[in-house]
Amino acid sequence: MKKLKKLALSALTLLTTASVGSTLPVKAQEERHYTAFIANPGVEISENTRINDAFAEEFGWRVKVTWLTGQTAKERIGVMVAGGEYPDIVEPSDARNAMIDAGAFIPLEDYLDDYPNLKGILSDVQWEKIKADNDGHIYTIPQFAVREGNVDTKTEYGGEAFWIQKRILKWADYPEIKTLDEYFKLIEDYLAENPETDGQKNIGFEIISDDWRAFALENPPMFLAGHPNEGAAIVDPETKTAHVYDQIPEAKQYFKKLSEEYSKGIIDPETFTSKYDQYIAKLSSGRVLGMVDQGWNFQQAEDSLISQGKDELTYAPLGLTMNPDVLPQYREGDVLSTQGGIGITVSAKDVEGILQMWDDMVSEKGMILRGWGVEGEDYLVDEDGMFYRTEEQWDNWRNPDYVQQNGVPFGYMPQYTGLLPDGKNTVSPGEQPSEYRKTLSEIDKEMLDAYGVENSNQMMRKQDPVHPWFPLYTARGKWTSSDPAGIAFQNMNDVKMQWLPKIIMDGPDKFEKNWEDYMNAYNAQVDVEAYESALTEEVQRRYDLEQELIKKAEENEN
Repeated sequence: MKKLKKLALSALTLLTTASVGSTLPVKAQEERHYTAFIANPGVEISENTRINDAFAEEFGWRVKVTWLTGQTAKERIGVMVAGGEYPDIVEPSDARNAMIDAGAFIPLEDYLDDYPNLKGILSDVQWEKIKADNDGHIYTIPQFAVREGNVDTKTEYGGEAFWIQKRILKWADYPEIKTLDEYFKLIEDYLAENPETDGQKNIGFEIISDDWRAFALENPPMFLAGHPNEGAAIVDPETKTAHVYDQIPEAKQYFKKLSEEYSKGIIDPETFTSKYDQYIAKLSSGRVLGMVDQGWNFQQAEDSLISQGKDELTYAPLGLTMNPDVLPQYREGDVLSTQGGIGITVSAKDVEGILQMWDDMVSEKGMILRGWGVEGEDYLVDEDGMFYRTEEQWDNWRNPDYVQQNGVPFGYMPQYTGLLPDGKNTVSPGEQPSEYRKTLSEIDKEMLDAYGVENSNQMMRKQDPVHPWFPLYTARGKWTSSDPAGIAFQNMNDVKMQWLPKIIMDGPDKFEKNWEDYMNAYNAQVDVEAYESALTEEVQRRYDLEQELIKKAEENEN
């Protein structure tokens, strides 16, 4: 998210998201207190902020949210599993399987009917898909899924893209950039004339490859070839077969280009040894001109730049392909991650109370508090019932200190996007059509006007209609280290991390030999057939399940 949006949307993580039907105030005589751990970096927020107080007064509960620091998600969750003690609520990130294997999550499928707001964030078909992918259970609730039929109100693009600083687009008079070659040519030209920012040497391009974030190193060929973010493979929609993207022509072309750019000094020589916090620090300095990444992965850096008044150093998304005639498919349609989300642990003493808390959070009142705040203090309502903010109110929620002192850390709790139940106001203040322009800096307004779009989300072409198996990467969440496909996947990651940095850093003179050796190692160490067969089987299973669920839904309607 960008702009104020970036900060409004941080505030929004701090305020955050909505659902069906409101509940009456629960003026509990004794507040219920819960604990939650989010296995991602985040900002610690007191339980006693003004909006937290409003929730406690309205619903009778508080939740203390803590975040990942100094460890990976798997390391921290591993400690919890070893000790057998957990917070009431856990969002395990990529350690979800470890939690499930340890029996740490309470299955929730038998509870949901009693919490209509919570159940309403997804359709019945979507809940059935989750159960089908989890042995009939709902261990975690995917908090970033989009309910089928929801209105798309997004204004800020947060998915994967090749990002470039807005000052560079302005400098080049807002050119149309379609291909990888055009992208790097622009960065090279700008860097030649502008070698420094605030006395520090500019960095042309970064590639985050720390731990699970190495997707930014290895998956761009999939996008550059014009495929959507299946993540695990590319899928032929006609034959419904999955194929690895590591050996397609675009993969070789991409890494050859990176080897050339590295030899020119465009790519940061520290890029393959930098940890995530170092990566964020470099982006926050304003001297990184471009990178490939998911927008949500560097939001912290965007927020920092905005708080410094350096909006021109924030980033715009570009959906690049190798061939200009190939349509990009970066911007995802409605996505349901059946292998992710937030769950209630076996250490929780009040499962029903936590579910009621989540139900309250996604009630109309709860979503308004999360997204907009308190009427009269954080937003106003006009004669037509439309919510809006004054410039002073927007300025408040642009200020990270104000957000930390007033907001709520509910960004990873169950939520939904789009419109509130009134059918006209948006969940996110920055997505309200009448408010969006208020959130923009001058360079944002100039850029959007130059490209003839209303918001940054429209800068990215939306992918073709979503297939039933999308996104395929969630299939890997069920694999174990003893499954042939799971072994192949681990070996695939190992060989990529061994060879791709070397291929890039050794430069173009050694590229052909390195690529040949890489492909030989890949084919020798990775059981490609087992990997592709497992994914192809999953594609067909999901397709068949979709047809079955549609048929059942039609029968129920009749």
